[in-house]
Amino acid sequence: MKTIFLKPKNVERKWYVIDAEGKVLGKVAVKAANLARGKHKPFFVPHQEIGDYVVIINAEKAVVTGGKEDKKLYHHHTGYPGGLKTESYRKVIERKPTFPMEKAVRGMLPRGTLGNKLYTNVKIYAGSEHPHKAQNPETIDL
Repeated sequence: MKTIFLKPKNVERKWYVIDAEGKVLGKVAVKAANLARGKHKPFFVPHQEIGDYVVIINAEKAVVTGGKEDKKLYHHHTGYPGGLKTESYRKVIERKPTFPMEKAVRGMLPRGTLGNKLYTNVKIYAGSEHPHKAQNPETIDL
């Protein structure tokens, strides 16, 4: 079987909008990652960027289930001894409303240069306004 190679100029790329208000954080992230990767297309190949552009609005209004507002923790290390910092979902959403959605979508994309490029096709906004109206994005319902 031959490997499929698509020319970027032959791939039609669409714009989609996902409204995350009242939706579960993980389900929105899965849908966004699949659209950005191109897994919904019949000619999906894992080594090329053939996915679509995804705009996620109302990211701060996405919900988490099972009491994860306090149980879900985000860790980062400063690089110094004893520099492990931990914050709960509730505190992170107050400080940077789009961060949990960004981290969830980023974690569902491949690692490396392809994943970095695919992540640039995902735009995440805390409010309901976005500057991509000129691309006439289609609305996706979950």
